[in-house]
Amino acid sequence: MNQPGTEAYEADCRTRSNNKWAAVNTVGRLELAGKKFHFIGAGGVGMSGLAQLLMKNHAVVAGSDQMPSEATENLRRMGADIRIGHNAWNLGMGTNAVVVSAAIREDNPELKLAREQGCKVYKYAEMLGELMNHYEGVAVSGTHGKSTTSGWLTYLLKKAGMDTSFIIGAGVHQLNSSSGVADGRCFVAEACEYDRSFLNLKPTIGCILNIEQDHLDYYKDEDEIVEAFRNFALGTKPGGVVIANGQDANVAKIIADLHRRGSTVQCETFGLDESCNFYAKNFVLKDGLYSFDVYQDGTLLGPTRISLPGRHNVFNALAVVAMAINIGLEPERVLRLLPDFTGMDRRLMLKAQVGGITVLDDYAHHPTEIRASLAAIRQRYQPQRIWCIFQPHQYSRTRFLLDDFAESFKLADITIVPEIYFVRDSESARKEVNAQILVERMRANGTQALFIESFEAICDYLKSNVSPGEMVVTMGAGDIWKVADVYIQWLGGDR
Repeated sequence: MNQPGTEAYEADCRTRSNNKWAAVNTVGRLELAGKKFHFIGAGGVGMSGLAQLLMKNHAVVAGSDQMPSEATENLRRMGADIRIGHNAWNLGMGTNAVVVSAAIREDNPELKLAREQGCKVYKYAEMLGELMNHYEGVAVSGTHGKSTTSGWLTYLLKKAGMDTSFIIGAGVHQLNSSSGVADGRCFVAEACEYDRSFLNLKPTIGCILNIEQDHLDYYKDEDEIVEAFRNFALGTKPGGVVIANGQDANVAKIIADLHRRGSTVQCETFGLDESCNFYAKNFVLKDGLYSFDVYQDGTLLGPTRISLPGRHNVFNALAVVAMAINIGLEPERVLRLLPDFTGMDRRLMLKAQVGGITVLDDYAHHPTEIRASLAAIRQRYQPQRIWCIFQPHQYSRTRFLLDDFAESFKLADITIVPEIYFVRDSESARKEVNAQILVERMRANGTQALFIESFEAICDYLKSNVSPGEMVVTMGAGDIWKVADVYIQWLGGDR
């Protein structure tokens, strides 16, 4: 047998993995070739990725978006007919199907005409599911960590020589994109639970990272959320695998149900407990980053480390290990490649270090994510003070989780809150809560917090109050990253 670390061993690994999942996808091409798809909202992260995959399978793609972007220009370069602005005449003759992003309303002129003409209309998630049926799909779900884990797995598979297509909800720096097309049969996708959209996916490997209360503007309660994840797990293809967090109480309900039903789907767990199929032991924390040993069913696979800070990323790493090994990669190779991944866009992203001041940007917008990110920042950077600029995302989420939000900023020294980012909310929801109410609740819980409404005023406050040795982190799923960019520009200029 060829020895690890040799070129022959690397070739053996690629051959073994390619034999299992990397064959050219000829079936999908035959079914999609020549069909005409029109994308309304083609510039979105997921939508542009879908369009690319369809073109890779010899479909004809056209579409529109409200504004030009790098994504729309890239689609044009690939041969898609993408128009700017939404107009009925954008819909071409002979269109077989229309794909709409979640942001498109029923009164959109292109959508109205498509329905009048009897075109098949797919939501983004429905089309994602249709496309995944042409591949060996890996769908990564969970309340937290979907993008990081999906990106990590995709990067690792590609480094291991597997030709992998992917659609992820954030940019993967080391892949220069949030989506990519390939000739192999493997397709990795982030699976979102909002609107039960992930139920459209029937993967060969389904992953559940964790389950908590979120999207309560859509779900009635936590039990309904768990039920949706249960149906996602049951939708895994017969003979497939569910990779599940073995230490999450809500996920445990799903695992027990799969066993009780005698499902044809195999279930493997990951976590820090030795009862999990894949688990980690012997942790060493150096410079805020973890090294540890990985075990599978009690057998030592070997040591590894990760280049992303935070205990939560150990769980994400174990999920990646479990999925990669189930896909067919050699454990030794997986553990060796694991630390090469350095992160995602807006996930604890280091933006600048200027004049002794460090600036990060992070997507955390749920109380659990906020706590995890702040703990990781403390471990990794050990700043004298953390200034957290948090933009709440959705009035409904802020209201439903108000007490949890109020408790989640304990590890920040000072938290500044602008007005809540408005998305998907009703006007009535905006009247029930606001950023000032959140700040008052945070102060009552012992957190030093300020409400500063405008981004410009926040930047002015930072300019006057942040000192060398301290850290500024912009946090939230909206456009709060703009504060970081303007502040960095000021830091690097004449002050």
